[in-house]
Amino acid sequence: MKNEHKTLPLLPLRGLLVYPSMVLHLDVGRDKSVQALEKVMMEDQQIFLSTQKEVETETPEVEDIYEIGTLATVKQMLKLPNGTIRVLVEGLHRGKIVEFKDTEEFYEVEIEQVDESDERSVEEEALMRTVLDLFEQYIKVSKKVTAETFASVSDIEQPGRLADIIASHLSLKIRQKQEILETYNSEERLNKLIEILQNEKDVIDLEKKIGQRVKRSMEKTQKEYYLREQMKAIQKELGEKEGKTGEISSLKEKIEEADMPLNVQEMAYKELDRYEKIPQSSAESSVIRNYIDWLIQIPWSKETEDNLDINHAEKILNEDHYGLENVKERVLEYLAVQQLTKSLKGPILCLVGPPGVGKTSLARSVARSIGREFVRISLGGVRDEAEIRGHRRTYVGAMPGRIIRGMKKAGTVNPVFLLDEIDKMSNDFRGDPSSAMLEVLDPQQNNTFSDHYIEEPYDLSKVMFVTTANSLGTIPEPLLDRMEVIRIAGYTEIEKVNIAKNYLMPRQLEEHGLSKGNLQMRDESLYKLVRHYTREAGVRNLERQIATVCRKATKLIVSGKKKRVIVTESMLEELLGHPKFRYGEAEKEDQIGTATGLAYTTAGGDTLAIEVSLSPGKGKLILTGKLGDVMKESAQAAFSYIRSKSEELSIDPSFHETNDIHIHVPEGATPKDGPSAGITIATALVSALTGKAVRRDVGMTGEITLRGRVLPIGGLKEKSLSAHRAGLTTIIMPKENEKDLDDIPESIRKDLTFLPVSHLDEVLKTALVGENK
Repeated sequence: MKNEHKTLPLLPLRGLLVYPSMVLHLDVGRDKSVQALEKVMMEDQQIFLSTQKEVETETPEVEDIYEIGTLATVKQMLKLPNGTIRVLVEGLHRGKIVEFKDTEEFYEVEIEQVDESDERSVEEEALMRTVLDLFEQYIKVSKKVTAETFASVSDIEQPGRLADIIASHLSLKIRQKQEILETYNSEERLNKLIEILQNEKDVIDLEKKIGQRVKRSMEKTQKEYYLREQMKAIQKELGEKEGKTGEISSLKEKIEEADMPLNVQEMAYKELDRYEKIPQSSAESSVIRNYIDWLIQIPWSKETEDNLDINHAEKILNEDHYGLENVKERVLEYLAVQQLTKSLKGPILCLVGPPGVGKTSLARSVARSIGREFVRISLGGVRDEAEIRGHRRTYVGAMPGRIIRGMKKAGTVNPVFLLDEIDKMSNDFRGDPSSAMLEVLDPQQNNTFSDHYIEEPYDLSKVMFVTTANSLGTIPEPLLDRMEVIRIAGYTEIEKVNIAKNYLMPRQLEEHGLSKGNLQMRDESLYKLVRHYTREAGVRNLERQIATVCRKATKLIVSGKKKRVIVTESMLEELLGHPKFRYGEAEKEDQIGTATGLAYTTAGGDTLAIEVSLSPGKGKLILTGKLGDVMKESAQAAFSYIRSKSEELSIDPSFHETNDIHIHVPEGATPKDGPSAGITIATALVSALTGKAVRRDVGMTGEITLRGRVLPIGGLKEKSLSAHRAGLTTIIMPKENEKDLDDIPESIRKDLTFLPVSHLDEVLKTALVGENK
């Protein structure tokens, strides 16, 4: 055995080892390896091959490579389309790395070449025969090596080469192959190979025994499998689909694709297993099938990506709605925070306002502005808890609640979910749905919402819930506490005209097949339409009147009477008839015993005339006009205050003994209640008792105490809109409501004078005119 030193480029191998006399194809992709091959091809085509200790190492150092390797010749090199290079190498001699150099282009090593002697001893001859015998037995039992390979191996006469070639054909770990490569002595190498072959033969025999044992235990399962396959073949021949077996396979695929949480997926597979075993004719079979279908169809992880461009969202919201700055601002704030955090829970907004102000359509615009799916459910009249939480699967016809059904309709886990008319839920013996809504609308617990039908927890935390209500009075306090309330008051006259021009008219023209060339409405006509044909906080009735104008204009055009209709003020009466409302409800002159109050209703603000008359009697207080208990108590409080202050007010102290007092609020068929009519009733009473007139241009609102103090009220903005609409110029309001003046539009504030008061004396000083009669 002689040694020779050489300096050659190094090609580190991953998961592969080359023996001397072995010819092998290699695919090379690393830059340094490619450059090493190019260097070799330009010189003597010799390269040193050594295996890496760890396959994952991308840039090996000297300690990452085995020091014993193989000196090889590169026979052929071919560049593949994917950028890698395929080379054909032939191993020549063993070699040991003496020095490792990492140049910038490639690895280079100085090696000590080890050449083997071709002579063989008698002992080596015996070992060679033993190895060949064991290798032949290995081929017979393993069937991994062909008989032709054995024939070519048995002709080899050199003991070392025989050991290398046989080792290259065995399924050994790299570590074991490296041990054989590092064994220079051919006799030792043959002994190691005998040990490995004997061990491999024992392992294969054991595998056969285990296989036979498993085969016996699987005979029953195998039999069932063959029977099922035969059933499928029969069904196919009969022209049927794959039957229940094919259905099970299809459902399995759908469950995998649904990307459910692990616990839900386990439940789905468990139910699928039950479904497979239950006969198709069984009633429970359809129940389980429906349940699996629901689990598959509900979105568990599919999510739409939010469009977080605030300018885009603002543009969409302004396109769809005029005004409503508070709501738009809240949505834009949510988007801004979402853009920074990427993990904000969906807000729960409650839009409160009269009918027709655009609460529902606003929620739809919010979904469009941020690019989410939109789903709406109406809660008006819902009084069964199962409508929200679903029914137990044990019930006939059971199905999930409206929340889960809405999520299925949306198809994503983060839609904009509108819960319309949340103030109109009720309850009966079937449960309280408003209590069930607590879990849906609580940000702290809606990530594990429990539906009775689905049973598994469902995450609602990414949903943006928007609820609408006309009034907060009927919403339970715990439910209200979980929502962010945004009030939408009625529109001003100017806002209504703008909405009619920019939104309602174009929509109605399109619906009636008209264009701006066919029908035009002048601004003065729109103002007249708003003032004399509608009386509402929203614009729903206004749109109906515009639709009526469009229909009548269409008839004129189709009949050939006119080619183009321009609606003037005079023509408006021809199309819609006489005005339905008198614009400006203020009295034409100051009245005694009549005061104008301001009321807040579910339809917005309204004016309320309160009349007081005196007649001879015994001090009886008569209240009419379908008043509620609170309003009756306000009248009693006002009456008691006036009695206690009769002398200061220049009223006969015995007025309650000689007169019956009748307080009436017109529109007697309409129920009225609330404390804010207190100062109005008191003013009308004082006016009737003193003979002083009440100013016709003054409206008032405020609660009164027995000491004459004026307490704050709600709905000042809505009341101000109604006062402006009625033609009043002055509003008397509680001093503590001054903070609410900022909510009133500038166009209204400039036309009205607001007088904050804290005591009834201030009210009387402003509201009453003239001398006592």
